[in-house]
Amino acid sequence: MPILHFHLAEGQYTAEQHEALLVESSRFFAQVLACPIDRVRVFIQLYRPDLVAVGGVPLCRAVQRAPYFSFVVMEGRSLADRHRLLTGFTDIVERVLGVDRALVRGGIVPVAPENWAIGGVPGSVMRQAEIQERTGQGA
Repeated sequence: MPILHFHLAEGQYTAEQHEALLVESSRFFAQVLACPIDRVRVFIQLYRPDLVAVGGVPLCRAVQRAPYFSFVVMEGRSLADRHRLLTGFTDIVERVLGVDRALVRGGIVPVAPENWAIGGVPGSVMRQAEIQERTGQGA
């Protein structure tokens, strides 16, 4: 279920940087959540610089870069794991893309297990034991 989106302006990074961002963040996501990497999905969404503004200035006129990420996780993940992901994805963006970390923004989109499907089956049904363990309800 782990889903990660990076929102970047076109033309600011190389194909190699994009690939490194995808690979490193996928591995990190799987490591932190202790889940198989085949469950992880990472996307890069590119925007034309004239369609992005930083501080009210279109990016095509600004010298700053403004990467943004958001990730989806099922409710019940620990605060420590969520904070580790926020910090770790920021670290990866800073290192791989060479961006000042003060300009990186990111957020979490928590999803209730009953509102997420895996192969058409609600997550609350598919992974009931995992979800109960994660939320401290026991099996």
